[in-house]
Amino acid sequence: MDSSSYKRYNVHGYDSRQHLEHYFSDKKEMVFAEDTLKFPIENLKRTFETGHIKGDVLIDLSTGSCVHQLYAACEFFRDIIVLKVSDRCILELKRYLDSRTGAFDWGHAIKLHGEIQGNSDQLQDKEGKLRSVIPHVVKYDFEKKNITDPIVLPLADCIISAWLLDTVCKDQDDYIRYLRKFSGMLKPGGHLILIGALGTTYLTVGKERFHAFTYDEDFVRKTLAAEGFVIDNFKARKTTAMSDLIDYKFTIFIVAHKEK
Repeated sequence: MDSSSYKRYNVHGYDSRQHLEHYFSDKKEMVFAEDTLKFPIENLKRTFETGHIKGDVLIDLSTGSCVHQLYAACEFFRDIIVLKVSDRCILELKRYLDSRTGAFDWGHAIKLHGEIQGNSDQLQDKEGKLRSVIPHVVKYDFEKKNITDPIVLPLADCIISAWLLDTVCKDQDDYIRYLRKFSGMLKPGGHLILIGALGTTYLTVGKERFHAFTYDEDFVRKTLAAEGFVIDNFKARKTTAMSDLIDYKFTIFIVAHKEK
């Protein structure tokens, strides 16, 4: 298939439940667990347990309706504000946050988080804590000057963005432009945590194939530096997953801070 015919996540949207089932579930055929669940959860735990990253507001800008990237963070921020590009993703996420019947079951990710953290007896407390610190799920549009207009958000102490830039960027110019918007939403000295995939050209959700921005480690390092970020930690994990759903080569985890 010609890549120019691929759909765009932020333009066409995708089935958010199907996306979760493909890439974040506990189904036997879900082969990405080491990259999409274990690797991020382990690194987020290590990042937040140092106690250096904390504050009043964390903003999450992540693809689809995933929440597991927030389990480690919820103890360290008064409020977590989640931004989503589509109504479908917002509805899927709210099913989970409101504990509705039919919500996606994140029990396997909570269990993994507990095993890594060594407190498996407090799993329900973790889900309750996460739900209690998310006051708002807000729709955004990267093409607006204020992406959440008419809502004006407070500047964040930390932004987590998991796989979002991979799916919304057409090219390097988009990546730079959107990263600049992230910077404008952060306090001076605030932290940016990026989770992404190197070398991806497409991802599949259901029967539809979506565009993915292809970039490498050198590009992301140079771009962060050019936009005023200092990288504190950079981890890359080579994938061992074999699937026709997506063609990434590495999963990356980056912690950077915005220079004052």
